[in-house]
Amino acid sequence: MPFFIYNVNEMDIYKPEFLFTGNTGLPITLRLNIKRKEGITLLHITSLEEGLEIFKALGSDVRIQILNILLENSNMSMKELASRLNITNGALTGHIKKLENCGLISTSAESVVHGNQKICSIHWDRILIDLEEQSANEDVYNSEIKIGHYTGFDIVPTCGLASSKALIGEVDDSRYFEHPDRYDADILWFSKGFVEYVIPNFIPRFQKITKISITMELGSEAPGINNEWPSDIEFYLNDIRLGSWTSPGDFGDVKGLFTPGWWPENWNQYGLLKLLVVNRKGTFIDGLKISDISINDLKLDYRSNIRLKFAVDNNAKQTGGLTLYGKAFGNYGQDINVAINYAPV
Repeated sequence: MPFFIYNVNEMDIYKPEFLFTGNTGLPITLRLNIKRKEGITLLHITSLEEGLEIFKALGSDVRIQILNILLENSNMSMKELASRLNITNGALTGHIKKLENCGLISTSAESVVHGNQKICSIHWDRILIDLEEQSANEDVYNSEIKIGHYTGFDIVPTCGLASSKALIGEVDDSRYFEHPDRYDADILWFSKGFVEYVIPNFIPRFQKITKISITMELGSEAPGINNEWPSDIEFYLNDIRLGSWTSPGDFGDVKGLFTPGWWPENWNQYGLLKLLVVNRKGTFIDGLKISDISINDLKLDYRSNIRLKFAVDNNAKQTGGLTLYGKAFGNYGQDINVAINYAPV
């Protein structure tokens, strides 16, 4: 299976982590205690074979020191690193090559007065290693839900929605969430309330659902933009509350990679890609358990209607709104992606 990439960017003081989830369902964490304020990226490894070269690279105290130093300083030259570690440039080169070959760091050439120097920087800030085994009898049904294909909503302005080409109706008028053009929406936002989707369930007959994995790009909804605008976003399946995740802000410091050129610069630009998983051990966001609600509690099979709800509840501690990004907006070029694992009843 491929690596999955997530932009985490969730906290002002960040402790980079290597997270391991095994048969206990609980993450085992190795932390590098570094302060970090920028957005962070996460590498999700779904098998030990995939991560073999990374594991080898991390099996050195010197290379762990290099990662810590780069996390502290954003980037450094080879000369600066060698001086900080009190080792020769020749000794450092071998360590840098191992870290670069497995993608943990990247290097670039920079011109200086007397020639060029190699600059090193962190590529991944966080690694999630998921060791949960898939049963040999399980299969997967994948589907994609467009942002505008919600089946129910109850929202409070500020709000709006847009396709890749234009706004749909007027902003801050919730009536347009019922407009026929809303099926073309690639972004939507609101301050409070919910939108609900039906997850396609076309698994074969006489099968039960053993796991649901959902990836989506989302963030808060502030008046204008505000990178520090926390919002407690709730997730529900068939009206059962799975748990919540706190979005750190409504991001607009730079234009989203897929956000169209006509979109105003002072409006929502991009969100964070989140992985929501419900399995036999509970509910998880990016590998971190957020509740004990398990797939067994949902009692889903081939006959089930599955409703997914994103909500900002009135009684939430931080009601900072919600923005959902589709293929034509944000940084990830995707809609709401769903994977359903299933096995014989």
